[in-house]
Amino acid sequence: MTSEPKGAGPMMIGQPPRTRRQALGKTMWIGIWLLYLAGPVGQLLRVGASTTERIGGGLGLVAFVLFYLVVVFRHMWRRTTGPLMYAALALMLALSTALSWTLGFSWLVLFIFTSVATAVVLPWRQSRWSIPLVTAVLLAVGARYPEIRAYYFFAYGLPALGSGFMMVGVQHLIHTTTELRAARQEVARLAANEERLRLARDLHDLLGHSLSLITLKSELAGRMLPDRPSDAARQVADIEQVSRQALVDVREAVTGYRRPRLAVELAGARAALRTAGVEAGADPALESEYRGLAPDEEGALAWALREAVTNVIRHSGARHCELLLSEEWEADESRSLCLAVLDDGAGPPRPQHDGNGLSGLRERLTRAGGRLETGPAPRGPGFALRAFVPLGTAAPAAGAVLAPEISPEPLNDPA
Repeated sequence: MTSEPKGAGPMMIGQPPRTRRQALGKTMWIGIWLLYLAGPVGQLLRVGASTTERIGGGLGLVAFVLFYLVVVFRHMWRRTTGPLMYAALALMLALSTALSWTLGFSWLVLFIFTSVATAVVLPWRQSRWSIPLVTAVLLAVGARYPEIRAYYFFAYGLPALGSGFMMVGVQHLIHTTTELRAARQEVARLAANEERLRLARDLHDLLGHSLSLITLKSELAGRMLPDRPSDAARQVADIEQVSRQALVDVREAVTGYRRPRLAVELAGARAALRTAGVEAGADPALESEYRGLAPDEEGALAWALREAVTNVIRHSGARHCELLLSEEWEADESRSLCLAVLDDGAGPPRPQHDGNGLSGLRERLTRAGGRLETGPAPRGPGFALRAFVPLGTAAPAAGAVLAPEISPEPLNDPA
């Protein structure tokens, strides 16, 4: 499977491409807008165009497109605005003016590209003046063509002005998205630090008294030996009891921290998939308490959900992911709960082998009495992960509604 950066959407808006696929997608999107140059190209290819016009116009158009691509691609790779960028913008404006003045009004479309490039590259303090300037030059050049004076303001002037300021808004949105992404990472880091501090405080509170008592009784037992062996034995018995209780307290504290819940992991999975640009469909049964599901088995399924979603984001290159929960009958007539994570990505690796994450998940499920199954998705390309855990035989309460069976059709959850 191809490796995708964490948190990256298909087009990675506001970020430089990190894979060949992303770079190709961005380049194709930029190339689509060059179709608006069909007017100038058609004028060069029309019957009756002179050789001088074709050579001069063709060279000028090629130079204009090169300058435009330099500006756009340098901005795509997050290069800083410098003398080269200002020179490229100035040459684009000069070529737009010269070609439109000498070759015809169809070349006025070059001013629209110049306005967009100005909005993309320059900061707001400069672009708010440069965009109206480009539009004013366009109107001045277009005024020399009497055949279009009735509509050239609406056909060329407004698009140049509107496209420029629209791109200013897009750039502001990209900057805001980048800041929000950085803020989200900072919040996650602070939350992890806070969790570690809380665990440290709880362990200190749990062990401080017990270790102090163990130390005191150890000193007493040492002083009682060898004159009072019976009293020393009682102190040693007390030390053993205190140690066992401290061990139980630590295990309960650590278990409470490490045992995830399905509903909590579902919220995290949705946020991670949404950040990565993967459309998520989630079964409503994942959000509710499933009767008969023990805490250890629920924890194993929650770990499976976390590992599967992590693999979808990092390795699959998928655009859609389904999270399903269903009740299955085994061959021995026992019931199991099946968590299925299906994606439409690149599919299982060849040759298929478990990495560290799947190997650890398989061991965790085995300890919970379940199993892990992986393979191709049932519909089309993609990867399927199914985690099974045994389901208890607790009967539902009166009036309770069991978790619904899973429909084979894909779920579309907008979250």
